[in-house]
Amino acid sequence: MDRYSILRQLADSWVLLVLTLFFLGVVLFAFRPGSRRVQRDAAESIFRNETKPAPEPVADAARKEVN
Repeated sequence: MDRYSILRQLADSWVLLVLTLFFLGVVLFAFRPGSRRVQRDAAESIFRNETKPAPEPVADAARKEVN
């Protein structure tokens, strides 16, 4: 057998199995029971230093739309 055939057979069988197990491990790691707080913190981290602007009075907002 030449090298290409050996590598092709290896990739078709064992490497596919290893990549499938790796994918399942990543999915299980992401959805483990204790990760909800960590994921929520990561999702909200972009808003951590944001300040909310003061609400505009209704009359000023209507005047801006007219101009």
